[in-house]
Amino acid sequence: MWIVLGTGFVGLVAMITMQLWNWLVPELFSGPAITFWQALGLLVLSKILFSGIGGKRGHSAHWKHRYSEKWSAMTPEERARFKERMKDKWCRSSSDEITDVK
Repeated sequence: MWIVLGTGFVGLVAMITMQLWNWLVPELFSGPAITFWQALGLLVLSKILFSGIGGKRGHSAHWKHRYSEKWSAMTPEERARFKERMKDKWCRSSSDEITDVK
């Protein structure tokens, strides 16, 4: 019984995905309309890309907890140094931009 309900639910989600896509994408982005099977493929692809394959549940929670412990063990000076390094690495000021583009 659960297999029938699960299959029905997946089919319903694929149908809703197809309807939403065909309602929005061609009008907004001049993209193609898709079939039911293409919508199902998009759902599988998004599952793989955003959740991965396998059962690594709670994996990100492990890393969040680990870094939270590491952060709380830092002194205020270490935190300030860390923030400065991250700012230097990831933030660009307008003076860093390349202005002479040919």
